Amino acid sequence: MPQRFLLSVIMPVWREAESIEYTLSGLQSLRSQGHEVIVVDGGSDDGTAALAQPLCDQVIVSDPGRAVQMNAGAAASSGTILLFLHADTLLPSSASEHLANFAASSSVWGRFDVRLSGQHRLFRVIGWFMNWRSRLTGIATGDQAIFMRRSVFDELGGFARIPLMEDVDLSSRLKRRSKPLCISDPVITDSRRWQKNGPWRTVLLMWRIRWRYWRGESPESLAKLYRGDVRNAE
Repeated sequence: MPQRFLLSVIMPVWREAESIEYTLSGLQSLRSQGHEVIVVDGGSDDGTAALAQPLCDQVIVSDPGRAVQMNAGAAASSGTILLFLHADTLLPSSASEHLANFAASSSVWGRFDVRLSGQHRLFRVIGWFMNWRSRLTGIATGDQAIFMRRSVFDELGGFARIPLMEDVDLSSRLKRRSKPLCISDPVITDSRRWQKNGPWRTVLLMWRIRWRYWRGESPESLAKLYRGDVRNAE
């Protein structure tokens, strides 16, 4: 029998007016089951917070920065299980069942497989490699909807206040506690970033950033590299 639990979905947002209502509409079934959705806005100037208000349990305004925003959402949440969801990512309809099974297990954290939206065949290949890499290394990224027990999140001090790689940093620390529970039903992540900057360019950038991170380069330096590459592609 799956264990009863309270899930807190924490979503950091910034200038997501175009898609926030669609994303949050996919979480209403979880809210109807008694779970909560918390949106943390990093100071959007496009009405994101107002659009989100009717479709979530709390809207919090915090300083910008994904790590800062997710920590603020966790501090305001009530759940025994925390799930951090990007604003361009949709959970599968089976998410509640999978998370109930997680709550009843001995696992302390986990993540979903990911699939990119869109029909381009290359997107399926990219998704497959992202999932394969995650299974091989035990490291998850924010695109994979990382979830964990609140007690473990608190013990580890939450996300490091760094401008990039906060997901890799936290999953590296979680990995020392246990292997992640990998849910094969995928979340669907919007492929707009890949389409805008080009699939191969984006893949190479992500691998370059990870390689330099593992070699010890600071997240601050890597954030400048990421922002500069994205601007050059526009």
